[in-house]
Amino acid sequence: MIRRTILLVLAGGFLLRGVGLAQTVQPNDGPSIVTQGETMLMKAPDRAWVQIGAEGRAAKPADAQRIAAEAMTSVQAALRQLGFGADVLRTTGYTLQPEYDFGNGKQTFRDYVARNQIEVRVDDLKRLPEVLDSAGTSGAASVAGLRFDLKDRTSSELEALRLAVKDATGRAEAIAAGAGRRLGPIIRLQEQRNTMPSPIYRSEAAMVAGGMAARAPTPIEAGEIQVTATVTLTVGLQ
Repeated sequence: MIRRTILLVLAGGFLLRGVGLAQTVQPNDGPSIVTQGETMLMKAPDRAWVQIGAEGRAAKPADAQRIAAEAMTSVQAALRQLGFGADVLRTTGYTLQPEYDFGNGKQTFRDYVARNQIEVRVDDLKRLPEVLDSAGTSGAASVAGLRFDLKDRTSSELEALRLAVKDATGRAEAIAAGAGRRLGPIIRLQEQRNTMPSPIYRSEAAMVAGGMAARAPTPIEAGEIQVTATVTLTVGLQ
């Protein structure tokens, strides 16, 4: 357990020490308290994305591209039959490059490989297994990057912010009460926004063989995702 020291400087110069999660400071215009409030909400996701890849291999680059194009066309046609149109499909990557075998200190050309990758947005999680199974039976070479999120993430983030402010205020009130003081006006309230959100992945990747018939619907468990908020509160003392 990490022990942190709270330092409270009052106008008369009296020093109070204790243990907690916040630290008080004294600006030029009077004593104040700085606390940090945190909230973590657990929410059931209602939206998913999955990346589906098709590839072609051949001795000539044009042939590799043609094979990959035919496979991806088949995948997209199968998805459209399920009702997934252009508004939920987007291309996320395309590569064409030679591949080599290495042995005895030298490389030997093997073939050209073309890879085409799309991302599918699924707004009804009950339909996610049929999307995955359709990819495997329509010619996809890979399925990867399955991730979950919320359609209305903003509402959950605002809820978390309100709770984080409440948490910070409660901590400040406890510190003030311990010093025999009352909270004054808010001097500053700042959100500590996470500029690099954590990825929301349930599985890293699942490989499928093109043309393999699905024996049973692929089981998927979305679980829960985290919505977090952190604020820093600076409030005066009376």
